[in-house]
Amino acid sequence: MSYLPLFLNVENRLCLVVGGGEVALRKVQTLLRWGANIKLLAPSVDEAIYALEKSSGMLSIENRPFCEQDLDQCLLVVVTTDQAELNAHIAGLARSKGILVNVVDSPKLCDFIFPSIVDRSPVVVAVSSSGASPVLARLLRARIEALIPSAYGSLATLLERYREQAKRRFTTIGLRRRFWENVIQGPIAELMLAGHREAAEKALQQSLDENESLTARGEVSLVGAGPGDPDLLTFRALRLLQRADVIVYDRLVSQAILDLARKDAEFVYVGKRRADHAVPQQGINQLLVDLAQQGKRVVRLKGGDPFIFGRGGEEIEELAQAGILFQIVPGITAAAGAASYSGIPLTHRDYAQSVVFVTGHLKDNTVDLDWGAIVRPNQTLVVYMGLVGLAQMCKQLVAHGMGEGTPIAIIEKATTQDQRVITGDLTDIVTKAEQHALRAPTLIIIGEVVRLHHTLRWFETEAATSV
Repeated sequence: MSYLPLFLNVENRLCLVVGGGEVALRKVQTLLRWGANIKLLAPSVDEAIYALEKSSGMLSIENRPFCEQDLDQCLLVVVTTDQAELNAHIAGLARSKGILVNVVDSPKLCDFIFPSIVDRSPVVVAVSSSGASPVLARLLRARIEALIPSAYGSLATLLERYREQAKRRFTTIGLRRRFWENVIQGPIAELMLAGHREAAEKALQQSLDENESLTARGEVSLVGAGPGDPDLLTFRALRLLQRADVIVYDRLVSQAILDLARKDAEFVYVGKRRADHAVPQQGINQLLVDLAQQGKRVVRLKGGDPFIFGRGGEEIEELAQAGILFQIVPGITAAAGAASYSGIPLTHRDYAQSVVFVTGHLKDNTVDLDWGAIVRPNQTLVVYMGLVGLAQMCKQLVAHGMGEGTPIAIIEKATTQDQRVITGDLTDIVTKAEQHALRAPTLIIIGEVVRLHHTLRWFETEAATSV
């Protein structure tokens, strides 16, 4: 490793930038962001740098060549010109005076380099390739940013305010470490990351007063797993998966998503099929309560979104009654995922100005829907769990005034590599579904927007089909 990773305090310190082009602009922006006092030298200067001079109050520009005296009082110098001899000359002078130097795109002349920065102040993560590949460093930074919520900065600020109090409360390093680990990995941090700052601070103070955080407290997170593609998980969903003690999941959750969880987590399957419920809903509700009361961090992982035909409301009612701490993490619902990956916009100015979501789940072998409300012109109908009752539903739609030629699409295993899209109309879709042996999970879209599928479909793989 060529460079020792350090964090340098440049606030109100004089930093020299030589050069006035686009690269100089980026370096000036970075230095200003961290509070540096900047002198910039260049015969010609980009207009955007002049704008920074006017707005920042910490940048002064001199339109002239560099001279040795410009290094006086400087903490560091950044050289951005395309003149190799000048760059080497300035680097040599700076080193002779003990001044740190960075020459852009010349690692051999650099005492320091600018890393790619993930800023969650006061938490800062710097990524460097030691100058070998700045593009790679930026890509790695992007991945790290996806894993570190922006609220971590606020969390760090909160913890800083209570450091001395915790030091007085817990007299040994071991106790303090355990206390802070429980805070950072427990419900207090989750409250902060969810934006509930006052509640988080109150809980932290209570933990210090009552010593509660040294005993595990259970919590439940209802997490939307989305329609199947693990890349569609939210950042918060991924974070909670990777810290959960127990994952309670249903049959619509793909193995690729389960693979993202902590490897030593306990997995509890509570999936449901028509007329075959592995665990009744009341049993699932009680299971979540029991696990949380054992001090476990539980993720209840649901396909799609917990609050759209996911019975999430029933589960959190039980948790609330039991006094269990819980949170809801929305997911991309099946309708949005299936529509996007099949190239069927749910609304379109020329075809549909409204969309209705319904469940086609059979009760007593009937499909009991408000047909008058859903059979309307310029409206898209999205049916969850409608495959079994498809024939009855098509018959009722026609009986209540929907045209027999109305296009319909069935999307099987939406957003996955096994996705299939079968299209037809109300007269032939049942036969097509049988011919192609469609199986759940499926989502049905009915309306004129389905006509756009063959033009707008973009997600096609070797396994995916569209008929």
